[in-house]
Amino acid sequence: MKIMPYIPPSVVQEVKRMDLLTYLKNYEPYELVHFSGNTYTTRTHDSLKISNGKWMWWSQRTGGRSALDYLIKVKGYSFLEAVELLAEKANIQPPISVSENVPMEKQLLLPKKNQDDQKVIAYLSGRGIDKEIIQFCLESGRVYESSFHHNAVFVGMDEKENPKYAAIRGIGTSFIGEANGSDKNYSFSIFTEKPQDTVHLFESAIDLLSYATLQKLEGKEWRREHLLSLAGVYQPAKEIEKSKVPAALVRTLKMHPEVKTIVLHLDNDRIGRLATKAISAVLSKQYQVKDVPPKQGKDYNDLLCIKLNLAITKREKSTKKSMSGHKNMRDRR
Repeated sequence: MKIMPYIPPSVVQEVKRMDLLTYLKNYEPYELVHFSGNTYTTRTHDSLKISNGKWMWWSQRTGGRSALDYLIKVKGYSFLEAVELLAEKANIQPPISVSENVPMEKQLLLPKKNQDDQKVIAYLSGRGIDKEIIQFCLESGRVYESSFHHNAVFVGMDEKENPKYAAIRGIGTSFIGEANGSDKNYSFSIFTEKPQDTVHLFESAIDLLSYATLQKLEGKEWRREHLLSLAGVYQPAKEIEKSKVPAALVRTLKMHPEVKTIVLHLDNDRIGRLATKAISAVLSKQYQVKDVPPKQGKDYNDLLCIKLNLAITKREKSTKKSMSGHKNMRDRR
C-alpha cells in the first residue's frame, strides 16, 4: 500500500473518525445549508442530506458516515488524496467537534508567506503573465508565495483590502485548492479605481491575469475595467433559467451599481459553455451580457501562450483537488 510510507495508520484511523458535518462546519462553512431540524444539505448538491451522523446523496444513490467517504464518493478523490487532505487540514486547524445546531464562525487562514516570491514570479512569467502585472499583484498583496509548499496564493479582498479569500495553486504540481475559511463572495479580482460600466468575468485568477496581459500587449490600459475571477465554476440548475448567479458576481454587481455590461470569458469546454449559458439566461434582462471566450485554446492562458509561442501547460483531467473540497474548482494548472 502506498499510504503507509506517507501517513501513519494512527493518522488514517483519526481521519476516518471525522464526520461530514464536523468537516463542513470547520473547513467549508459556506457550503453548508440548514435544511430543517437537524438536517443539513450543501449548496453544490441540494439532494445531499446530512443528519444523525450520516449523509446520503439521494440523486446518486450513494452515502456514508465520514468526511473521508464524502471526499471519495462525492468529490472524486482517491483514498490517498482524501486522507492527505484531511490530515493536512487537521494539522493546520484541528477540527472542533460541533453539535448539529451550533453554527461555526468563518475565519480565513492564509498560508504563511515565504521570505521571497521568486518561484511565484518564475511560475507566472512562465505562463506568459506580464512582469508589471505580476509586480502589481505582489505589491498589492493579491499574490504571494507560501513558505512550506511554495504554492502560488491568489488573494481575494473586501472593499478595505482585507483578505477574505485565497485560491492556492501548486507550482510544479497539480495541486489546486482554497485556504480554510475562504469566502467565495470575495474571489480574486482587480477592480478599476474609477467607476466603470463593464465587468469582465473569468474562471480563474490565471485567466484574469492572462487577459490583462493580452490587453497590455495590444497597447490597451489593462486597469481600465473591472476584472473578476470566480472561485471555481458553479453548477447551474437543471432548469437553466433557475440557476443562481455566482456569489462573487452578485457581490461585485452590488458594490458597483454603475455596471451595465458583463463580459463572460469562460472556458471553451462543456462546463464553461454551460456556465456561460446559465449566467446569460439569468442576467440578460438586467444587464447586457456578452460571450467572449478565447479565440484559440481552452482558456485565456492558452490563448496568451499561443500568442507568445509558449508551451501550453498540461492538465490532469480527472484531478479534483481542493483544500476546501469545492467540487467545481477545476485544475487551473
